[in-house]
Amino acid sequence: MKKIFLIGIGAGNPEHLTVQAINALNEVDVFFVMDKGQEKEDLIRLRWEVCQRYIKNKSYRMVEAADPARDRAAPSYARAVEAWHEQRAIIYERLIKQELGDEECGAFLIWGDPCLYDSTLRIIARIAAKGTVTFDYEVIPGISSIQALAAAHRIPLNRIGKSVHITTGRNLAEGLPNGIDDVVVMLDGDCAFKSVKDPEIDIYWGAYIGTKDEMLISGNLPKRMRDIETMRVEAKSSKGWIMDTYLLRKSKG
Repeated sequence: MKKIFLIGIGAGNPEHLTVQAINALNEVDVFFVMDKGQEKEDLIRLRWEVCQRYIKNKSYRMVEAADPARDRAAPSYARAVEAWHEQRAIIYERLIKQELGDEECGAFLIWGDPCLYDSTLRIIARIAAKGTVTFDYEVIPGISSIQALAAAHRIPLNRIGKSVHITTGRNLAEGLPNGIDDVVVMLDGDCAFKSVKDPEIDIYWGAYIGTKDEMLISGNLPKRMRDIETMRVEAKSSKGWIMDTYLLRKSKG
């Protein structure tokens, strides 16, 4: 039977890979890579580097496919994402059918962890449920940008007896959750932290975490938000893409 690995490869540092991930890499015959355009070619290059570094005595091949763009002008975010996932599912199903032999192993290399704000696992589960192509699949966890962010800033994510809330920039723009003093924000393309008016909030921000281009800023949010926004705009203009994550934390006073 065909097998698919969903392998978490960390936030950008090849040394973030777990032993389990490295062992899985060495079983793979075909790596499926979604091409997001020239501006994000760094993400494909880093996947190549991971394979070249850790795969020993195993022949493998890379199969690339163009990643469909999500309709960002659609009036309904949920419907736009659903349509985007369906487009991806059609492509993934075709790749598994046509590019993977009956006893071969394929893999998707997932930035960070496959179970946290990534669509690949949902799409693979959708394809498996349809039953039009038979395969087994396994999820290999990875170090998320959240873990890497906390380590880079040398802070614990949680405070004693307290909860940590993980959300997106889109949700943060609607306001901080009530009763929670530690909020991790991912997928924020519009600097939603600018909508937070509480003067006692600290921010721990990081971009390109774990890579040679890593950038870190921390401090009181009202005092640092302009610095972060400026650095973010300059970095994205220079590289063509940016991945950043941050923790908002209520100050102890």
